[in-house]
Order: sequence, then structure tokens, then C-alpha cells
Amino acid sequence: MRAIVIGAGPSGLAAAACLKKAGFTPEILDAGKKIGDSWRRHYDRLHLHTARGRSGLPGLPMPRGPRYPSRDEVVEYLQTYAEHFDLRPQFGCAVETVKPSNSGWRVTHAKGVSEAPVVVFATGLNGTPFVPEFTGLAEFGGNWVHSSSYKSAAPYAGKKVLVVGFGNTAGDVALDLAEAGVAVDMAVRGPVNLLPKELFGIPVTSLGILRKILPYKIVDALTAPILWLKLGRNEDYGLRSAPKGPNAQVIEDGRIPMIDVGALAQIKKGRIGIRPGPERFSRGTCHFVGGSSAAYDAVIFATGYRVDLRPILGPMPDVLDDAGKPLVSGGRTAAHGLYFCSYYVSPDGQLRQSGLDAEAISADAVVAARGRQVA
Repeated sequence: MRAIVIGAGPSGLAAAACLKKAGFTPEILDAGKKIGDSWRRHYDRLHLHTARGRSGLPGLPMPRGPRYPSRDEVVEYLQTYAEHFDLRPQFGCAVETVKPSNSGWRVTHAKGVSEAPVVVFATGLNGTPFVPEFTGLAEFGGNWVHSSSYKSAAPYAGKKVLVVGFGNTAGDVALDLAEAGVAVDMAVRGPVNLLPKELFGIPVTSLGILRKILPYKIVDALTAPILWLKLGRNEDYGLRSAPKGPNAQVIEDGRIPMIDVGALAQIKKGRIGIRPGPERFSRGTCHFVGGSSAAYDAVIFATGYRVDLRPILGPMPDVLDDAGKPLVSGGRTAAHGLYFCSYYVSPDGQLRQSGLDAEAISADAVVAARGRQVA
């Protein structure tokens, strides 16, 4: 049985390995040049927020090392994973279209056409970098980039920098700049949730067992006093508290709270300033909601990504939502033999979710490839 996997990052490799174990011959197509290409482009100081023991993909644990693997360790692990399962992606194979065919699915890509009864999209959540539209941004005149282009603080030495956003990437980037002595502010556009990296010596991303025992809103209510004792009030940092807890934010809104790796201490020390959300820009200046403004040499937008698969799949309202994001990730979709791996945010860590999705997809794909229906 043949299967086509689109993407050679963690999700694609996990899906291919699980499909291979289930008896498929997976063809892996990737637009990049190397395994885990997007991971190789991440900023230098990146470390996982999930513990090493919970970050391995199916069939091969991560090797021993520090509790939180670095970017380079993840890249090395992905390369080892591909070699271990003899996965051989085809690189430079940007996928153009995926359409139904007599044999299941017809995939047109940069190097030709492939067909198979099963196709798995595994291009991940970090699709297209997203920068909100702000009046005057074109006039700003300074150096502004999306955080996907940020590597280190070196190019920003001696400058004043604004980081827009308050997720994990925003916190990492602001901390990196502050520790390098760069003058940095964070523009926070709304209320937020804060999480410590660990509670009682346990990684906060490893505490998901509570959600398996109790409803997530009750878990949020029970843990709120503990988080307050650990971190203090949001208002202590000049931040507003979210109307819902961290688990509700993930499950209902698809947004991960900021897991603190040191930024909060820098905020308290005044080395990272907190500003309201941007309203507009003019030359060299950001004008904030509420009327204040400040001059900056550079702006880094840590404002996330958007996933839109409609250019490849076309309009599929029973499979994609109005924005082009899969309605189902890690399971059977309305299109027989078509799957999506790790397209929803997980509070337990995205690599772990990639593995869980891959295992579920491979189990169902066996049935899909044989044309069977399961109740």
C-alpha cells in the first residue's frame, strides 16, 4: 500500500514511520532542503518547553541529555529518527495541488505527480507568518520583521526594539534581547495567562493528567491559587489577567499561554518594558492604544502564523474551515483517505501531539486504504 506524506518535519516523520510500521510504503514530499528545515531556521536560543522524556516521536525516544532539548538537539534527533526508520524524503518537492483520483489522491508537486489511496498533510502549525495590518507600518522606516526571521540579538545591539506579542516566542525573543543589553519593550495587545516552566519540580507541560481526571475549567480553578503564589498577579508585571484560565485558552482559543523562562524577572527589573497594543505606526514611532507613543529602531512581530490549505486542496468546506485550516487533526476526515497531522495546539507539547496524531492516523489509514467503513 502506498501513502503520501507532505512534510519532513516532526509530524511528517512520525506519520511516515507509523504508516511504514502499518505496512505502507510512504512517499515523503518536502519543499525544503533538509529534514526539519523549519526547525533549523528557528532562533538560536530556542529550547523545548516540554521535557525530553515526553518529546520523542513514536518508536524512538530522544537520547539522554538536559531536561529541555535545544533547537540543535531537536534537529539532530529528527535526522537520527529518519535514519532509524529508513525514511527518505524527497526535497525541493513543493506540493501544488492535491485532488481526488481513481486511485485515491493525485498529488502534483515540483518534481512531478504522485498517487496513493492515503495522503497525510504534515506541514505543521507554522505555516505562513502573520503580521497584523497596521496603519503606517510601511512608513515606519525602521527594521521590522516577523519573529520567524529572528536569529539572535546581535543585529540589534545599541538599538531600541519593540516586540509585538506575548506568547512563548515573544517571551524568548524579548528575554534574548534583554540579556544582551538591548533596550526592549513588549507590546501586549490583550489580557494574558502566565505559566511557570515548572510546578513542584515538574514541567508544567507534563501536568496534563489533571485534565484527564477533571474538566479543564475545574483544573484551571484549582490551579489558579498555586499559579498566583508561584508567579504573583499579572498586574504586578503591568499585564491584564485573561477572563479564562490557561487550559481554557488552549482548548477554546487554540492559544498557548506564555510559559515563563525568565522574561517575567526581567520585566520586574525594568529591563523589559510593557506597552499596550500598537494602534498605528509613523516614521520611527509606534503609537499605542490609549494615546501613548515611543520611538523604536526596530520592531519584531511575534504574532504567530496562519494555516491555509485551500490553495492546495481547493474549497473543501467539509474538510477545511472558512480560513483553510483542517476541521479534524489526528483522525478520520470527511474525505476518505485524507488526513492532517498536528494542526491543533496541544497543552502537552506539539511533538508529543505529533506522535499521538501519527499513531491514530496510521491505524485508520489501514482501513481507509482497503476501502472499508468502520462504525
